[in-house]
Amino acid sequence: MKRVLGFRKLTTLLNSRIAMSTQISAPPECLLKPINVPNKLLLGPGPANAPPRVLAAGALPLLGHLHPEFTQIMDEIKDGLKYAFQTENEMTLAISGTGHAGMEAAVCNLVEQDDVVVVLSNGLWGERFADMAERHGGDVRKIEKPLGEIFTLQDVQEALDKHKPSLLFAAHSESSATVLQPLEGIGDLCHSHDCVFVVDCVASLGAVPIYMDKWGIDVLYSGSQKVLSAPPGTAPISFSPKACAKLKARKTKVRSFYFDMNMLANYWGIDKDARRYHHTGPVSSMYALREALARLAEEGLEASWDRHRLVSEMLYEGLETLGLKPFVSNRNWRLPTVTGIIVPDGVSWKQVAQYIMTKYKIEISGGLGASAGKIWRVGFMGYNAIPDNVNMLLRVLKEAIKEAKENPQSVL
Repeated sequence: MKRVLGFRKLTTLLNSRIAMSTQISAPPECLLKPINVPNKLLLGPGPANAPPRVLAAGALPLLGHLHPEFTQIMDEIKDGLKYAFQTENEMTLAISGTGHAGMEAAVCNLVEQDDVVVVLSNGLWGERFADMAERHGGDVRKIEKPLGEIFTLQDVQEALDKHKPSLLFAAHSESSATVLQPLEGIGDLCHSHDCVFVVDCVASLGAVPIYMDKWGIDVLYSGSQKVLSAPPGTAPISFSPKACAKLKARKTKVRSFYFDMNMLANYWGIDKDARRYHHTGPVSSMYALREALARLAEEGLEASWDRHRLVSEMLYEGLETLGLKPFVSNRNWRLPTVTGIIVPDGVSWKQVAQYIMTKYKIEISGGLGASAGKIWRVGFMGYNAIPDNVNMLLRVLKEAIKEAKENPQSVL
């Protein structure tokens, strides 16, 4: 009798669950099929292709985000970033997020209400930093230059004298305008005015010389997906003792919990206290970043700088042969990793880019912000910065421009 009653209860329960199941939607058909990811050569402004070794690292078994084996990997990342940044700063780590997360972390930790912030703006990244600083209550003073131009030490001196800021921002690699901003001397000028110097090197770290300590940079941040050739998702960042002092002297709490460098310092084993849970670190992404930094260490910074310089010079020579002009006329101001190419009259930049993607599965990009529609941007970064890729790009670019001139309405 008990067995019969038990069976009846089970039947009733199953029937009720079947009835409930008719009330939920069907699973998405797209998720019942295998994922489809084509193999493309990414020669735009980023991300760059990741080498098999880095991708394989991301597929290693998961660890807990506070397991000793994982915190050891975090320590190795810190050492690798100190090497890449050329710094001895203890406050050196990787934010869990893309390059924008590095920018946001710099702003939210160092900008308080009504702090005067000078932004050297000659492209999109200056505009973005100014926007973020305003959102955090900063009194932003933009010093602007046309796309393709740089700021001189005289420009910086005049801005410091006039505005007396607590923070000054510059983009070392203004990839929207394909400009490389000289940094030597700016840090000294900032420090003579008791001003913190913040630099964006998202598209330059590992490809051109940068010396954080020697050049007096107080905050330096980057992204994993460019020259380091790791998947997007981690943002290297370093704070100098001067930046740390400004952080500790805040009158108000850092507005972002997630990006609070005081808490991140503990999670990364920097503040000497036992590591505490702050957030779940992106374990697999950190594996990939660690291997990307290992590749840079094995090649050596100077060798990587030389490789990117030679590849960019090869590209410039090839463009001249094709009758194409770089967007940045002054050779010394060109960003080696991302080159702007002026779109010839009568040619659709988008048609050319689509032709190259459709026929060859190669990505190139158009302009960004004020340069949109005026230029192509092509990138040779990290794993992709090799002569074979330059030769291939020049060949398909020539073919695509010819096709666009002869058949303006077609893609293929």
